[in-house]
Amino acid sequence: MNIEQLHYYTAIITLVGLFEYCVPVWHYVLTKAQTEQLESLQKRAIHIMMLHSTRGMPYMSMLSAANLSTLAIHREDISQKFFLDIIQSNFCLHYILPAEREQSLTSRLRTYEKLPSFYPH
Repeated sequence: MNIEQLHYYTAIITLVGLFEYCVPVWHYVLTKAQTEQLESLQKRAIHIMMLHSTRGMPYMSMLSAANLSTLAIHREDISQKFFLDIIQSNFCLHYILPAEREQSLTSRLRTYEKLPSFYPH
């Protein structure tokens, strides 16, 4: 395996390129077909970087050999980290969240969510 290509792929292509650009915005609206298309791009990139030694190998085995995770797992991790960051009051985008519910209100509700649920229109 060409280690330089793998480092380039993980540092440039996935981190600042197509696979991670604005992930928290679009990750949860991907269809299954779109997710599979993205995974096929990564599968092809691994196949090229590993000098075609992965021919016939299942995708999960290819990921293991390249020490990578699926793009879906990676997007999920990024989205969760973003949400955990944004709920911190010192985060630059914290102000866009709705105000937290008061304890006196949440104690009377069936669910004890601090933030109200909101749905895009």
